[in-house]
Amino acid sequence: MKYRIISVGKIREKFYVEGVNEYIKRLVPYTGIELVEGLEEKVSPRAGEKDIEKVLRKEGERILALLGDKEILVVLDGQGELLSSEDLARCMGNWNMSGLSRVNLVIGGSHGLADIVKKRANHIISFSRMTFPHQMAVLILSEQVYRGFKILKGEPYHK
Repeated sequence: MKYRIISVGKIREKFYVEGVNEYIKRLVPYTGIELVEGLEEKVSPRAGEKDIEKVLRKEGERILALLGDKEILVVLDGQGELLSSEDLARCMGNWNMSGLSRVNLVIGGSHGLADIVKKRANHIISFSRMTFPHQMAVLILSEQVYRGFKILKGEPYHK
């Protein structure tokens, strides 16, 4: 099973880039993994609701265009299901055994994700009810995927 992290926003700060790259490097022995970022549509700070809906739709179309028919889509959303690290590892184990080709884990931009993406999602999960910068969410996600593989393999790391 291959994994892909899709971040609508671009990861800009060096310390986030380094952290994400470290976990992606650590994941290589467990899975094929890639990071796709920068699908964000520019929007005015004074944008109205209709403008934001249009932006979300365009971003959503970009995300969905990346997906194949035999792929799992997991959306990270503040209103999603709260999972422990062990729960995520169990989900990963199920995804890995699904016979499908890839797991796509999507983190939206500052306005969230389009409904078309959420409707296509196989799972909607949440790290927390708190809001995190998307760059931090990508770092947390990459670490949690790494932790999930360590749990699945019974290897020391998770405590």
